[in-house]
Amino acid sequence: MKTSDFKFDLPQELIAQDPLEDRASSRLMVLDRETGAVTHRHFYEITDYLRPGDCLVLNNTKVIPARLYGVREGTGAAIEILLLKRRENNIWETLVRPGKKAKPGTRILFGDGLLVGEVVDVVEEGNRLIQFTYEGVFEEILDRLGQMPLPPYITHELKDKNRYQTVYAKHEGSAAAPTAGLHFTPELLQRVRDMGVRIAEVTLHVGLGTFRPVKVEDVTQHHMHSEFYQVDEEAARIINETKAGGSRVICVGTTSCRTVESAALRLTQERQALCGQKDPSAMCPAKGEQEISEVIRPCSGWTEIFIYPGFQFRVLDCLITNFHLPESTLLMLVSALAGREHVLAAYDEAVRERYRFFSFGDAMLLI
Repeated sequence: MKTSDFKFDLPQELIAQDPLEDRASSRLMVLDRETGAVTHRHFYEITDYLRPGDCLVLNNTKVIPARLYGVREGTGAAIEILLLKRRENNIWETLVRPGKKAKPGTRILFGDGLLVGEVVDVVEEGNRLIQFTYEGVFEEILDRLGQMPLPPYITHELKDKNRYQTVYAKHEGSAAAPTAGLHFTPELLQRVRDMGVRIAEVTLHVGLGTFRPVKVEDVTQHHMHSEFYQVDEEAARIINETKAGGSRVICVGTTSCRTVESAALRLTQERQALCGQKDPSAMCPAKGEQEISEVIRPCSGWTEIFIYPGFQFRVLDCLITNFHLPESTLLMLVSALAGREHVLAAYDEAVRERYRFFSFGDAMLLI
């Protein structure tokens, strides 16, 4: 399987630069993943495709104002950093530009010294570990000095930073938004609940992998960056009850998908270890195990799961997602669910029909 197998032509003008005034008014392409047939709707009509008993999985991560602009102590040279993930209390893994001059020992001043960072190490792919010193509360300082880390393909200034947050964002930690959720309004979510659809909230803090292209031609050689995820007891219970009752688990976004599939894969591996099985599909009840119908358990940790065609989905039945970059890991994930040919044909139609692409663009429902 080659990275170039996931290439398609995308006119630059179809990359959405600004969010719509009404979140739910974006267009919605519905793709039948069995036949490849597409239907053109609007996102506020999503309820036409949901059923009582279904479970909608939301990623409740919250984007932090992770882009900081500072100056190098001593020279005054401008330096930009992007916070990727917290390693320890005041030490963050970051992306630094220009990176060549950010050697260990370099001190960077932000906000006239309100926040000071010192490069302490250079790690994987040139990322820098920076230790911050400050007085007060880090999150409050970050909110004052930082900017929303919009993807590089968005060049317009974001007037309202809340438009790069979902309406259900709770737990701070992401360097990018789970953008499929940007289409939901509180009113639309209430309509979903009122029709008997259950909602399970999980957390995955979106990292740098969202921005990084696949640089190898052999898809299987691509390495995903690790991201922190968490599935709590309530979410696990709702998902297990949904699957046991024969209803569908519908993930809002690829990050929600990667979260539940990471948790399910972890449970499978734990069962294998208990039973001494080598077959990834093998499951056996062990002493003290709960019912084998359980597909997921409460857990947290770091995931590097890479989903591409051939992947066996254990939890997800349907997916709500945006339109993704050519040759991206996200396009590969969508193709794993609906088939590469169906997905690329749907993308060609989306281009012909002038759908808006990427973070602030339109949505697709794979059903």
